[in-house]
This record gives sequence, structure tokens and C-alpha cells, in this order.
Amino acid sequence: MHLQRLIFPETPVHIPVYGDTISAGFPSPAADYIESGIDLICQLIPHPSSTYTLRVSGDSMINAGITDGSYLLVDFSIHPQHGDIVVANIAGEFTVKRLVTHPVAQLVAENPAYPPIKIYDADGLEIVGVVISVITTLRRNHVCPR
Repeated sequence: MHLQRLIFPETPVHIPVYGDTISAGFPSPAADYIESGIDLICQLIPHPSSTYTLRVSGDSMINAGITDGSYLLVDFSIHPQHGDIVVANIAGEFTVKRLVTHPVAQLVAENPAYPPIKIYDADGLEIVGVVISVITTLRRNHVCPR
């Protein structure tokens, strides 16, 4: 994983929101108007001073929607809880896994090809943040104009 600095614009970035929801099952008639706007920075990054990004390499979390090349927004001010997806440092190596605290404390991959890491086996384990959002670009040839 590669640590990256977050760059915040000086003014909020508002993106239009069309209607309330969109169907992921059977299609429904779409609203023909803009209902409101959202500030993506505010929605995705509640604690800017304690949030950083990581770029994922690998497929151990693919069943959680975290794919090779995804960006993770990670907040180190949040106390990790059972079921959270966390970034952990195990003996100097960083990994992203789901934290399971019971019945046995372990870090669990979201891909059955990877075994869980029992926390008592992990010498030097440190949880360094909780993943709060995942950004996955569906069109890989998209280029940011900045």
C-alpha cells in the first residue's frame, strides 16, 4: 500500500444529487430534476486532520468491494470495533483486513484464498486506522484534470 496525502480544496466541492435513490434491482422511473447537492469532502472525510489515503494492491479484500487500485480513506481518530475494516501494521508490514474480536480476535481477509491472522499470533500488531470509505474508479482510463 502507498500512503498518500489528502489535498483539500479551499472551497467545498458540491456535486448535484438527482432524486433520492437509484434502483440496483429493477429499473424505476428517474426524476428529471436536481434535488440537492452534497459536499463530497464533508460526506467522505468527517475528520480531515486525522484522515489519510492508501492505495490498495492485491485482492485479499475483494469481497468487501476493495479491489486492486482502490483508494482507502482511513481515519486514525476512530476507535476500531468488531467488524470494522482496518489498516494494521504487523511487524512493519501494512495490511487492510476486517477486525473480528469474537469469538477469537483476528484480522480476516474478504477473500477465502487468504487465511485469517489470529491477533495473538501477530507480534508487533498495531491498528493504525479504520477505513471509512473506499474509492474505486470504474473507468481506469479516467484522468483527473488537475
